[in-house]
Amino acid sequence: MDASPASEIALPGLPNSLELSRDGNIAILRLTRPEKRNAIDNAMIEGIDRVFSSLPSDIRAFVIHGEGEHFCAGLDLSSLTETDAYEAVLHSRTWHAAFNKIEKAAMPVIAVLHGATVGGGLELASSAHIRVAERSTFYALPEGQRGIFVGGGASVRVPKLITLARTMDMMLTGRTYGAEEGVTLGFSQYLAENGQGLAMAMDLARKIASNAPLSNYAVLHAMPRIAESQDEAGFFIESLMSAIASSDKDAKDRLRAFLEKRAPKVTHNG
Repeated sequence: MDASPASEIALPGLPNSLELSRDGNIAILRLTRPEKRNAIDNAMIEGIDRVFSSLPSDIRAFVIHGEGEHFCAGLDLSSLTETDAYEAVLHSRTWHAAFNKIEKAAMPVIAVLHGATVGGGLELASSAHIRVAERSTFYALPEGQRGIFVGGGASVRVPKLITLARTMDMMLTGRTYGAEEGVTLGFSQYLAENGQGLAMAMDLARKIASNAPLSNYAVLHAMPRIAESQDEAGFFIESLMSAIASSDKDAKDRLRAFLEKRAPKVTHNG
């Protein structure tokens, strides 16, 4: 993976398995536990929760990536030993809380995938808004073969990406998918050559960060609610969000620039 072209963001209490930095108004979180294939333990979950609770207010986009040969091989299974059902429920809920903060973040989050994106790693990736997969990426939900059930949000988020039937098949049979299939099925939106995923994600993050913050916020927070609404309710939410966004000073300045031919028109290079 490419090294982060960024300066460190000081955040007390962050575990050694996470590294938080920034490049301008883009924050970058690096999973730094390559000896464990970036498997997620309790300290990492607590750290992710802390990161998304404590971001500087000027951050406009966020990138998550992993050190070593794999993005994330999922839950560190040693954290499940000697737990009863109640403790396991609470453990799962800490994952939900952390990953919900990613999905509900004020800024778009891009995950850069490579190698194993498995179990909890896929749950982490699916909580991001955009996923860039390098060709080495493969996806799996192997919990069924371990005698357990997903607990970090896969049963909610992954079916929305690839359909319920495909998710059930993965969980029942241990089926895996590669990066090329993943773009077609919906695991990721972009495919990058090996070693180029972070650079692609940073380019996307810079484009995103140049948008009006309120427009980005509307996409992240109004769109999911509209999609889950009945048509008439969705149309009404859309109208309200459209009015709010267009009344923003940033929007007015950008529209004026377009009308005065100071902003580029949309083109397509094929």
